[in-house]
Amino acid sequence: MRTAFQKSVALIFSADRELLNILGTTARVSLTSSVFALLIGVPIGIWLGVCRFRGRGVLVVVNRTLMGMPPVVCGLLFYLLFSGVGPFRHLELLFTVRLMIIAQVVLITPIVIGNMETYVSDIATPLRETAKGLGFGGGKTFLLLVNECVYQIFSVYLLAFARAIAEVGAVSMVGGAIAWKTNVMTTAIMQQTNRGNFTLGIALGLILMTLSLFVNIVISLIQGRLSR
Repeated sequence: MRTAFQKSVALIFSADRELLNILGTTARVSLTSSVFALLIGVPIGIWLGVCRFRGRGVLVVVNRTLMGMPPVVCGLLFYLLFSGVGPFRHLELLFTVRLMIIAQVVLITPIVIGNMETYVSDIATPLRETAKGLGFGGGKTFLLLVNECVYQIFSVYLLAFARAIAEVGAVSMVGGAIAWKTNVMTTAIMQQTNRGNFTLGIALGLILMTLSLFVNIVISLIQGRLSR
């Protein structure tokens, strides 16, 4: 472990070009997919948490099922859709960063929706009554809910980002783990481990954990400022 730690420090300070490329791709995929999942999932989650309508229970069950979708199943689905025999082959997105982001958005969005729906369901009734008493319409009521959920939204984003940065199944299938193009930290760790290069694999794992820790610290600081 000591050797792996020393190697990870050496890799960082040596500004290894391949490592920087992998880190850049990892950051692009994880940050972009988690932000898009948040933008899509938060409004839907709030809507499911507040509204009561026929079929809502079915939607909640379907979403909770999708929350547990195995990444390899998602990766296989997108591979079939965008491969040479798939209906979307003309888009030529297979083995690109864009398709990796799309696959991760599909994986992460149900998690965002589910967490927001659960949280909003507990606070929806009193907030709805408050909004009604103030004469708020649908738009203002939604903004009021968003304001009450700010802390939760940041917590959900941390969960979405953690899910994105740790994902390996889907991104390896649709991205192909191509060096200098679609290789991310998780697929690089898997490659090094398969080659028997455990020291470098552990070093990359330590770097990945450090990156995740940095993002968590930044988000936690923002949460702390908003909660004051």
